[in-house]
Amino acid sequence: MVIQVLLVLAVLLILFVFVRSSNAVYVQASKRVALVLFAVVNVYAVMRPDDLSALAQLVGVGRGTDLVLYALVVAFMAGMFSFYQRFRVVDRRYTELARTVAIREAEIVNRERGLHPAHASAAVATEHAEDAIR
Repeated sequence: MVIQVLLVLAVLLILFVFVRSSNAVYVQASKRVALVLFAVVNVYAVMRPDDLSALAQLVGVGRGTDLVLYALVVAFMAGMFSFYQRFRVVDRRYTELARTVAIREAEIVNRERGLHPAHASAAVATEHAEDAIR
């Protein structure tokens, strides 16, 4: 009984910190809803372990703890995939930004040396800046 109360309080504390965090503004709404649903299911599983065991037997898993383990493995894999996708997008943005900065710096140096006309460099820089924004 004491462990159930501690686990429920821990889940609620984590949920509260996540929702109140200033960084949570950047989290997609679907991920927030998924976390809240996960917390609700977690609290239910802690408070009613016999129901979880019955559900495990219904789907062909021996014990409720095994079902929780399988669900956590799937959730972990989904989280890692989401993290990987986000990392790829950020990496692509940094690459485009670095390219744009390098091109602009080269154009400035070339213009100072008199090797590149000013009007052509502005058009190229604008084009690269627009590509980086996309």
